[in-house]
Amino acid sequence: MLPLNDTEKNRYSFFPVITVLLILVNCFIYYIEPFIVDSYWNFYMKFGTTPVLIRQTVGGGTISNVTTMFLHGDLFHLLGNMLPLWVFGRRVEDACGSWRYLAFYLFAGTWANILYIIVLYDSPIPGIGASGAIFGLMGAYLLLYPGGRIRTLVFVSFVPLWPRIRALWVVLYFFGIQIIPAIEILLGRADYRVNYWAHLGGFFSAVFILLFLRPEAYARYVSDVPV
Repeated sequence: MLPLNDTEKNRYSFFPVITVLLILVNCFIYYIEPFIVDSYWNFYMKFGTTPVLIRQTVGGGTISNVTTMFLHGDLFHLLGNMLPLWVFGRRVEDACGSWRYLAFYLFAGTWANILYIIVLYDSPIPGIGASGAIFGLMGAYLLLYPGGRIRTLVFVSFVPLWPRIRALWVVLYFFGIQIIPAIEILLGRADYRVNYWAHLGGFFSAVFILLFLRPEAYARYVSDVPV
C-alpha cells in the first residue's frame, strides 16, 4: 500500500510552502552528502540520533534530534519519506498555517527521537530519517480529516490499482505494521534496520496537534465542523 495523493481540497491556503521547502531541503542534503561525507557511519553517528552517545553527551547531542530528520540512508529511504510528506503534510499545513506547521513537524520529529532514546537507551545504532515527523503528520491528518480520502496504490494479484481509501484505514494500516516489530525489538528478539519506535513516538505526538492549529481551524474543530 502506497499513498499517492490526498484528494481533498485546501480550505485556507493556496500552496503548501513549508511542505515543499522541507522536501527540497531533504533532497538537497541527500544530493550533497556524497561530496561532503568521508564516512557515512561517522556522519550518521554525529548528526543522527544515537541513544548511547546522547546519554554520554558525546556526538551531536540535542541538536542531532533535529539534524537527523534531514538525513536519509538511500534513495528509497528518501522517496519513501518524501511522498507521504507531500500527501499528508500539505493538508496539515493548510490547517495549521506555515509556521505553526513547521513547529509541529519539528515537535513530532523530536518526540519520535525521544521515544527511541528512552526505549532503546543503550543502542549504538544511529536513527536517521524524517519518518518520525511524518508519522506525526499522519496521526494529525487522521485526527483532523478522519473522513478524508487518500489515492493509494495497491496490488491485487500483481495488478496495480489506485482506489480512494478512507484516511482512517490508510493511517491505521501504517500504524499497525509498526507494533509487532517494535515489540520484538524491545524484547531483543529481532535486529532492525527500521526505527519503529521513532515511528510510534511521532504518531503519538499527534495528540498535540490542536495546539498548533490556526485559530479558525481550531474553532471549526471544536465546533465539530470539518476543518
